[in-house]
Amino acid sequence: MVVTFVSNYINHHQIPFCKEMAEYGPDVEFHFIQTMPMEQKRIDMGWAVDPGSYSFVSVYYEDKKTCEDLILNSDVTIFGWSEGLVKELEEKRLSSGKLSFRVSERIYREGQWKMISPKGLINKYKEHIRYRKKPVYLLCAGAYVASDFKLIGSYPGKMLKWGYFPVGASEVKTERKVGYPIKICWAGRLIDLKHPEFAVNLAEKLKGLGYDFRMDIIGDGELKKDLERSITEKGIEDKVTLTGGKKPEEVLDYMKAADIFIFTSNYLEGWGAVVNEAMSCGCAVVASNEAGAVPFLIEDGVNGYTYSNGDYFDFSNKVLLLFEDRDKILEFGEKAAETIGKLWNPKHAAAELIRFCRGYKDGKEPAFSAKGPMSAARIIKPAGFLRTMQEKNRLE
Repeated sequence: MVVTFVSNYINHHQIPFCKEMAEYGPDVEFHFIQTMPMEQKRIDMGWAVDPGSYSFVSVYYEDKKTCEDLILNSDVTIFGWSEGLVKELEEKRLSSGKLSFRVSERIYREGQWKMISPKGLINKYKEHIRYRKKPVYLLCAGAYVASDFKLIGSYPGKMLKWGYFPVGASEVKTERKVGYPIKICWAGRLIDLKHPEFAVNLAEKLKGLGYDFRMDIIGDGELKKDLERSITEKGIEDKVTLTGGKKPEEVLDYMKAADIFIFTSNYLEGWGAVVNEAMSCGCAVVASNEAGAVPFLIEDGVNGYTYSNGDYFDFSNKVLLLFEDRDKILEFGEKAAETIGKLWNPKHAAAELIRFCRGYKDGKEPAFSAKGPMSAARIIKPAGFLRTMQEKNRLE
């Protein structure tokens, strides 16, 4: 069975899954097609990967003939983010009646009210709706993706849970101890949608309550100077360190040393791979349920805490619960690592995708997984129209 994954470029979020696919077994031949060079801003963030380092990677702009043949004639073709560079090939493949998948984050991330646009609906018909009766399945990279596509009537009964799988099961860390100071980690670009100010405000609150802790805020971005000023004004320089940008492997080292990981992005965050990574490192995660990864990965009060609709008070209160019951930090961390180690990891995702495709190829009724990757993506409504517009107006 030949499986081809088409996307913009190979990166550290894709590599673990691709390696599992490439190493699966002699009856699976896997290819990844890179459609464009990586943008400089990603390279500057430490994302640079030489596509020539992996035998399964083909570069579309260097060998179009080979790549076109793979896209059109593979037993299974998966389309990720190709930036429209293979649009005609994609349309031809999806219309062919051959098993194909689309990977997508939300299409109405800024508000589902946008679906009423006539021009937008025409475009969505061309991109998605017209394939509703074809063997084209949607891999939903986020908990709210299915809700968006349900609005336009595409992929009926063919939407499955999916995501990013940046950490392998063998990399999961489960043995931990919680001492003093309690270590808190935040990681991401220092921009509005990620709300790094929540972390700074939390540090002020924890210090005011007399808790012994240290916080690392990892990343660079346009809010860095504002955060530096705020940290000084609040008198929490002894508690908070702005580390600057770090390479992906360095961020993981910070997570492995942390007890609590806080994830504060709003509804504009499509997935949030740092959640997978922090859970795999055994952190107790407190996360915004507006980001797509969170409802898939975290069960509130079981393997972490979630808070709703960008509510800082709900967020800070959930963190305080961990400080008041330190046993929960270890409990959540162990269960979080178990979630990644058993379910949301690239090995399991590859196995479930291949199982599904083999069944289809053998003429069987498509069988969704019971849970995790390749299970049915139920409809979860995102934050309501009013909440979304209030946040949008605040940022403007």
